[in-house]
Amino acid sequence: MSYTLDKRVDGEFDDVVERTTNALSEEGFGVLCDIDVQQTLKKKLDEDFRQYRILGACNPPLAQQALEEELQLGTLLPCNVVVYETDEGETGVSAVDPEVMLSVVDNPELDSIAAEVRERFERVLDELPDA
Repeated sequence: MSYTLDKRVDGEFDDVVERTTNALSEEGFGVLCDIDVQQTLKKKLDEDFRQYRILGACNPPLAQQALEEELQLGTLLPCNVVVYETDEGETGVSAVDPEVMLSVVDNPELDSIAAEVRERFERVLDELPDA
C-alpha cells in the first residue's frame, strides 16, 4: 500500500517548491516548516545529497477538528509534502496520504477529515504542471 500521493512535475526545482507552496496556500494550507534536507546533510554530515525539501503543511481548521477528535494526533502533524530531485534528474512532488496515515489511529471520526485533506492534496498536485 502506498503511503504517498505522487507526481513528476515540469520545471526547475526552486520554481516547483514555490508553485507547490502557492498551490498549498490556495487549498488553505500554510507551510509551518521548510526543511532543506540537502543543505542540512551537507552542514551536519558533510555529505552530498540530491535536492530535497520537506514542507510541513497545515490547514488550521482541519487540524483543529482532528485534534478535537484525537488529542495525540499532533504527533502526526503537520502533513508533509516533499519536493525532490529524482534519480533521473526530474522533479517529483509527494504528499503523505492522510487516509493511510490516519488509519493507524483507528478513530472513525477522523475518516472524513482525512478524506478532505486527501482531496485537497490531490488538487494541489493537479495544479502542478506534468513532467
